[in-house]
Amino acid sequence: MCAARWLIAIAICAVIGWMFPLFHVVPLKTAVAEQAAARFDATTFAQSFWPDKLLPQGQKAVSAEVLLAAIQAGPAYAKTNYSRSVGLSENYFYFLQGRGKVVSVSDDTVGIAVTPDSTNVEIALQTGLIFGDAIRDGTGLVNSSDYPNSQDFNDISAALNHIVESKILPDLRQQAKIGTTLSFAGCAEVDDESTDLHPLKVTPIESKSE
Repeated sequence: MCAARWLIAIAICAVIGWMFPLFHVVPLKTAVAEQAAARFDATTFAQSFWPDKLLPQGQKAVSAEVLLAAIQAGPAYAKTNYSRSVGLSENYFYFLQGRGKVVSVSDDTVGIAVTPDSTNVEIALQTGLIFGDAIRDGTGLVNSSDYPNSQDFNDISAALNHIVESKILPDLRQQAKIGTTLSFAGCAEVDDESTDLHPLKVTPIESKSE
């Protein structure tokens, strides 16, 4: 009797195991393909983020004239009213847009005078190799909490910087002739106020000659 019960229990377990297996055998190629599909692609993200979110938000960025006046009044005042910070970092960021006259051109910067009648470089648009996280963190549109994998978050910066280098800077270099008026939008990362504010170093996200 006891043996019969054991046989029935084993049969029931076998049926349940067949209907609801604890694991599935998946071909290796299928598993690799599924893993690749689930992997975050920073390049694809950046290519969509740039026209859909970043550029439209540039129209809402603080005016360069307003920001420069605030910085002139005091870096602490400008930081409190117009900057944003990420995490515990002491660095902070500005997201700005404006227009001004090109007053200098070098291998890695285009100097812009924003204040009317000024001939001083007040905005230094960066035209060399782009490093750092100014574009990713300067707008507030990308939050680290949305990317538990820190490498994905870092890859976003690299992908956005690549767009600047490959698509924005070539046009900017062609447009940047001394005396030309440029409209621009971009982000600035302030690490050292003594060197990063005068002139304000800006990574451009768009520019247009007028």
